Amino acid sequence: MPNTAISAQGSTLQISSTAGSAKTISGIALGNPTILTSAAHGLSNGDVVTLAGLTGADAGLLNGQQVVIRNVTANTFAVDIDTTGKTITAAGTATPLTWVPINNITQFKGFDGQANEIDTTNLSSVAKEYMLGLQDFGHFTFDVNKDFTDAGQLACDAAKVASAVKSFKLTASNGKTATFNAFVKNTPLDGAVDQVLKVTGVTLRITGAVTYA
Repeated sequence: MPNTAISAQGSTLQISSTAGSAKTISGIALGNPTILTSAAHGLSNGDVVTLAGLTGADAGLLNGQQVVIRNVTANTFAVDIDTTGKTITAAGTATPLTWVPINNITQFKGFDGQANEIDTTNLSSVAKEYMLGLQDFGHFTFDVNKDFTDAGQLACDAAKVASAVKSFKLTASNGKTATFNAFVKNTPLDGAVDQVLKVTGVTLRITGAVTYA
């Protein structure tokens, strides 16, 4: 059986920054997912865009939504919003977030959450009965070799101080992405004899869902 393992080497993590230049949406294919046409948009799987300017009776389903894109081609991309049977027409815009790489990462782990168990046992039950609550993606943690001038590391520090929700995009070595929103809970500095200065166990608390693309 062929080896299908994916190397962790070459993986990258980025934190969101300011809004980039708006991309013109010239067409829309309604359905689930919704396919938007934007000539030479230059976007990538896992990018985050805010939609605006679309028209039609049901345009509110899309306008103002900040969404993760996937199934990217040179001139189209998909968003996971069901517009089947709706009335929405282009033109409009998709304004992407820009990304800042977090450099010097040495290891990461994450998506460790689990849904709550809701006890549904009643007096007719013959054993404990449960249902699951909302999914919880938990935390994403990583270690970095400290660089006091790295823009990505500085952005994490600033997000922690501001208690701000930021978008993060993990890109694996095979190009697959996982995009999520999170708070930066801590950035603990670690120093010892005969080792580089590190930030060990940076903890991101994920809020909402993780989107894979």
